[in-house]
Amino acid sequence: MSTGDLSRFSINQMTVKQLSMPELVEECGRLGIGNVGLWREPVQSYGLEATAKLVRDAGLTVTTLCRGGFLTAIEPGERAKALDDNRLAVDEAAALGTDVLVLVAGGLPAGSRDLRGARERIADALGELGPYAEERGVKLAIEPLHPMYAADRCVVSTLAQALDLAERFPAHQVGVTVDTYHIWWDDTAPAQIARAGAGGRIHTFQLADWTTPLPEGVLNGRGQIGDGAIDMREWKGYVEAAGYDGAIEVELFNDGLWARDGREVLAETARRFVEHVIG
Repeated sequence: MSTGDLSRFSINQMTVKQLSMPELVEECGRLGIGNVGLWREPVQSYGLEATAKLVRDAGLTVTTLCRGGFLTAIEPGERAKALDDNRLAVDEAAALGTDVLVLVAGGLPAGSRDLRGARERIADALGELGPYAEERGVKLAIEPLHPMYAADRCVVSTLAQALDLAERFPAHQVGVTVDTYHIWWDDTAPAQIARAGAGGRIHTFQLADWTTPLPEGVLNGRGQIGDGAIDMREWKGYVEAAGYDGAIEVELFNDGLWARDGREVLAETARRFVEHVIG
């Protein structure tokens, strides 16, 4: 079953998290989807080696693994634990055959109001993790999140901030994630995409739409492609002009979508991708 040109389409596992790993892989095969972005928790639950074999046998390309990061801890023991977990995430990415580990930087530690200090601790961590990842053929992709997440989830809110961190390190170690949901509001983002492309630092491109009202808690407010305010073709144009020609992941956190049949949501998302992104 085909819904159109899906050669660059990648379904991020979180979009259809109600599907088991075998169900996701089977449905990708049925729809002609060749790319998938995986998440660590369901991979660990199904088993790393079992997942790697499942996607490999199905001929699927794993475009990214989500997520590493949360690197802002001040207390030495917490920092060491975070670094160990990120090394494990790198190992998992390598085992799954993907060369991109998406990083969500982490929010402010409890009681702290020091954004600059938090960002410097991220840089310190990247200095340790970058070479480790390079040895295993994995690139780290810092994902800036919308400013509403700065306190509790990600002190890196703009592509400029992400690039200021990434550019301290070689591009084959550290780059960025371009996600429409988080940057569509920022009128400097197109220029920053060009900057990232010139440096070879666009490691992945993700899509989600912006719909309102946001749900309570806001985390699960990522809208289905075509339902919201973002011009997907415009942003695809920006990353392509910057030299990116890789897979395009659709990553949706949405309680309404999760309450539906996952196979139906996957087919709908593929159709929306063709309609609103490929055109």
